[in-house]
Amino acid sequence: NMYKPLPEGLTIKDSPVHGLGLHASKELVKGIDLGITHVYDENYENNYIRTPLGGFINHSDNPNAQLMVVGKTMRLSTIKTIKKNEELLVQYRLYSV
Repeated sequence: NMYKPLPEGLTIKDSPVHGLGLHASKELVKGIDLGITHVYDENYENNYIRTPLGGFINHSDNPNAQLMVVGKTMRLSTIKTIKKNEELLVQYRLYSV
């Protein structure tokens, strides 16, 4: 079982929002849990370590995905169907949680 830094269906590409962004490499339906983006650790900036999945998520006031706090982690899930090649965007609340 080979380690994959990103779940199936996701890739990192240039973002029109900022730098590099997380994009769908296939259609992702609403309600998919894509995995852990952040792990709580009070020794790190903003008390979280970002995983590869969490390192490239950009902000939008019209998000198609969301971060959910689950125990000592944050997970990324889709809140709309995301088309192939579309960027996944969340409304940042991380630093006010």
